This record gives sequence, C-alpha cells and structure tokens, in this order.
Amino acid sequence: MSESFSHGSFSHDATVRIGVALLLCWTCLNPAGAEPIASAYTSAAEKDCRTIGKPDNDSSTQSCPGKDGLIVLVNEGDLRQTVSVGRTVGAAAKEPAAQTWFGPFNSAGKTIEWRMADGKPFAIIQRWQIADNDDQGKKGPKDKPLLVVTRLPPGPVCHVAYVDAAANPNANELARQAADESARGFACGKDKVKVIGTRGRATDLALP
Repeated sequence: MSESFSHGSFSHDATVRIGVALLLCWTCLNPAGAEPIASAYTSAAEKDCRTIGKPDNDSSTQSCPGKDGLIVLVNEGDLRQTVSVGRTVGAAAKEPAAQTWFGPFNSAGKTIEWRMADGKPFAIIQRWQIADNDDQGKKGPKDKPLLVVTRLPPGPVCHVAYVDAAANPNANELARQAADESARGFACGKDKVKVIGTRGRATDLALP
C-alpha cells in the first residue's frame, strides 16, 4: 500500500493529499473574485430622520441617515411617497427615483434593507403599501404589500425590481436575489423594471 498508518495517524503523504483536496473543495465553493454580500438595516421612521423645510398638510420631505455616508430622501405629497438616495439632499432629489411615483395612494416602510458587497451598499429593499381602490374595506382601500428594489450610486438611483409580497411567500429572498444579480448592471432610463416571482395585485397597481 502506498499509504501507511503510524500510531493511529495518517502518513505525511496522506495528510498532504487530504489538505490539497480540502483546498480544492474550498476553491470550488468560493471562486476567485467572489465578494461577500450581506444585509444591513436603517430606519426611515420620522423620529430617526430630519425634516427638510416646513411641512404642510399635504407634503413633507425628510432626510434619513443611511449607510456609507448616503442619505435617504423621503418625500410625501398627495398621500404618495417617493424614496431616493444620494450623498446629499440635493443629489438625492435629482435622481430618477425621486421622480418615480406610484399612481394609487401609497406609503414606504420605515425599515430599509441595504445590500452590501465588501461593506459598500449597492441596493436598497423597502416594503411599500399600495392602496387598492378596487378592494374597499371599512376604512377605505385595502393596502397591498410590495417590495421595491432600488439601485444605488455610483450611477443613477432608480427602481430595479418589484416583488409582490402577498403573492410570493419567499418575497424577501426574491428581492435580495434581484438586488444582488441585477442592481449594479441596471441601466436607469433604458432597462425596464422587472417583476420578480409571481405577479399579484400589488405589482399590477405599481406598473402603469
């Protein structure tokens, strides 16, 4: 036999072979250039943000701290919101996301999930509620949940993908996958926002 045992231990040659095999296995699981991607979270709750200007009954603008020096700009008018991101309030206000409205009444969630690669954010995921005028409850239109994936700088800030949170039990996983695979290469103004997973009432309301 080419391999021998001594006092219950592998020989030097056998140990080397096992080490090489483990290294090759690790390389397969972690190919060169693969970057660790993780999530971090910030708040867009009013108590954690700064009001810009003087709000009135119909509109308000708030700046919320994000990750890596970015700020989140939340604008509300006529019971509809927009959410944008930038290094400054002025920069965020000029991004395509700041001009992207949903037709029905809506509101953005107070928790923002940041997708991070090597500690740098490249997308956010946020849960929105879209009012469905065709589905009335005792207090008015019922809200339909929608996850919105938005790409971040460098480059423009815009919506990349929508996931219907009611139609997809794994909506969070689908949104993260869309962010990781599509956000950085998405061309704002050229590429169309994708519906990920099963379509539902929320995605139908969100798209024109």
